[in-house]
Amino acid sequence: MTSSQPSLPRSPRPIDRRTFFRYSAFAGVAVGGTALLAACGSDSSDSSGGTTDDGSKFGTVAVQLSWIKNIEFAGEYFALEKGYYKDAGFGNVNLIAGGAAGTGIEAGLDTGKVWIGLSAPQLTAPAVLNGLPAKIVGATYQKNPFAIVSSAAKPILTPQDMVGKKIGVQDSNQLVFGALLDANGIDPASITVVPAQFDPTPLANGEVDGWVSYVTNEPITLAAKGFPNHAMLLADYNLPLVAETFTVLQDTIDNERDKLKAFLIAEIKGWKDAIADPAESARLAAEVYGKDQNLDVAEQTKEATAQIGLVVSEDTTANGLFTMTRKLVEENIAALAKAKLDVTADQLFDLSIIDEIYKENPDLK
Repeated sequence: MTSSQPSLPRSPRPIDRRTFFRYSAFAGVAVGGTALLAACGSDSSDSSGGTTDDGSKFGTVAVQLSWIKNIEFAGEYFALEKGYYKDAGFGNVNLIAGGAAGTGIEAGLDTGKVWIGLSAPQLTAPAVLNGLPAKIVGATYQKNPFAIVSSAAKPILTPQDMVGKKIGVQDSNQLVFGALLDANGIDPASITVVPAQFDPTPLANGEVDGWVSYVTNEPITLAAKGFPNHAMLLADYNLPLVAETFTVLQDTIDNERDKLKAFLIAEIKGWKDAIADPAESARLAAEVYGKDQNLDVAEQTKEATAQIGLVVSEDTTANGLFTMTRKLVEENIAALAKAKLDVTADQLFDLSIIDEIYKENPDLK
């Protein structure tokens, strides 16, 4: 690295380890599979999934987050701060941080440790295919954050621009990268895949031309270190997987429908606040809920602003937050098929709850 190049940390950032834990099922690791679910069976006596001992209508529930308590859960922080959960009838809502082995949402649902979790289709699908009776009932991120980041001087604007280039790809992201190539008709042999860790210094050094990253993280940190860059969202190029999906057991849908509706209404209110105030979102993440994570308020503010484009779309503006159009559902099923996850829409999604919420509460849009 020359003195003109940004000095980047060598240790993996939390967002990078998240890619392994949260998306390892997409890379062929058995997260949510039968073996993991069985291994977690000894924890089934934990009743933190829900209680009514506090005298509230719906009691206390445990919510499994998909990652550490950072900006990604700004809506949940607002729902707690503004009392939206309590107004909805909950005694308390416990946000359980993810980011470590054994914190898989699907496993937590199976053992009863959590009542609802934030996950992703590529994690829930294999669990469902392995027999877990669970469904996705809404999606916070209308687009997944995966991106190919490149130098602004030599930007990769489309998947075809990767042909003849060197792309840094982490082991855990090999299949999501392969699915991108498949979805865009690109011969894998036309690209040099460089095995990578999670520190994007090789991109800044010019050792590779592109880097698999999160649009809400590495591009922002690289720019802050003096490396102008461009990020190409995979979701914009035939891999439109949603993310931060609300996943529950079928039993919750069948027998706790009113409770689930109340929870999602509180979430909608919290996320509307988060979208309206990125700065306060960042403060809550860095100084309150994630204060032990050494988060930088300025960086979290930039990430809060960046994630608005993932949460808000033309469709959610028309239909409401967390909704998914039939077209988007079909696109997700097709994207999963490219990753060899052959699941049907009816097996994976039940969006009737979120649709009912907006029919009954049109003012929430």
